[in-house]
Amino acid sequence: MSIIYKICPAFLWREAENAGSFQGAPIDIQDGYLHFSTAEQVFETAARHFAGQDDLLLIAIDADSLGDALRYESSRGGDLFPHLYAPLNLSAVLWVKPLPLGTDGQHAFPDLAP
Repeated sequence: MSIIYKICPAFLWREAENAGSFQGAPIDIQDGYLHFSTAEQVFETAARHFAGQDDLLLIAIDADSLGDALRYESSRGGDLFPHLYAPLNLSAVLWVKPLPLGTDGQHAFPDLAP
């Protein structure tokens, strides 16, 4: 199983849970696809795009279940990032865990294992 990750403000994820699918954060909607990261990319994603933000969640997704709507496309530094060109069906979610700020101001990641 291939796992990808989404960092999401908790309030947006609560909205997704109530709606039954995740339509995306404002940047996703603006760009026309949902931004995800691989395990190797998610730490830099947090540092670059969520620095200092609290009340975040880290969501693990079964990438294999997303079908053709998931594409790996060149982005930051030429790395291939997973982009989903559809709403995220919550049945693809493996787990949701808090992503708090540590005492050093960096995000304290949970174990990324499934």
